[in-house]
Amino acid sequence: MNKMNLKSITTTSFLGCALALLLLPSQASAQAMSPMRGQVKSFADSFALKVFPANPYTHRIRIEVKVYDQDFNPVKAQVSPAKFTLGGRFSRPVNVIVPFNGKKFRKVRVCTESIPFPSQKKTTTIKAQVCGKFLGERVN
Repeated sequence: MNKMNLKSITTTSFLGCALALLLLPSQASAQAMSPMRGQVKSFADSFALKVFPANPYTHRIRIEVKVYDQDFNPVKAQVSPAKFTLGGRFSRPVNVIVPFNGKKFRKVRVCTESIPFPSQKKTTTIKAQVCGKFLGERVN
């Protein structure tokens, strides 16, 4: 193989790899929440969490925070605020209070879900969901 063909193949391979990397989805542009897991001890009949949903996009999005058990069944928890609009590149604190329901341990998933704006329903068909796992322990 001569030097001209090798140079051409190398340049083509490099450009192909660069294009493939640009087209890969980036974690920086994914909806986020922190922390994604945690353990809480409580002396009360419930335990409290503070999570921070984040919007990595430059445009505002509508957010809803929901609580599920480990099998993704809804849990009656107090979430404040449960629904809100989040500006581009911002995050905000959300307080979650989960009852133990008579159990010593309670595993829950706190999920941040994006809700399409009414004007975007025809064009937006994806509802993103990011969940964190949390374990509450009741201390007697």
